[in-house]
Amino acid sequence: MIGLLIAAHGNLGESLIQSATYVLGQRPEGLQALDLMAYPDTDTMLAVARDQIAAIDAGNGVLVLSDVYGATPCNTICKLLRPGKVEAVAGVNLPMLLKALTYRNEALNLLADRAASGGQSGVFHIRFDHCDA
Repeated sequence: MIGLLIAAHGNLGESLIQSATYVLGQRPEGLQALDLMAYPDTDTMLAVARDQIAAIDAGNGVLVLSDVYGATPCNTICKLLRPGKVEAVAGVNLPMLLKALTYRNEALNLLADRAASGGQSGVFHIRFDHCDA
């Protein structure tokens, strides 16, 4: 099973985990949050991220889901990327997390592709005439 780490601003990571836990009925194993505001500087955040990745890697690697490409959480994670061991996808949302949780027994690179696809397909313009109102 591939470990999952959400690296994000504020408490977004833990909020997404709580939402996924509600949808799935229990908190998934091997899922952690790394919230930027909990650390005084990026060096501390990097050290904690390294420790969290090691803790949730059961031997199949870790997929990191980040909120904003190019922002501090993503830039911090970029320093830890290793193809086939630690990979990342930016733009995390609940559909992306649920897709990653559903397919985490696949190869890491395939899981990253599925997570990105799940995140994109979960975003669309809801029109009034499409709703059952």
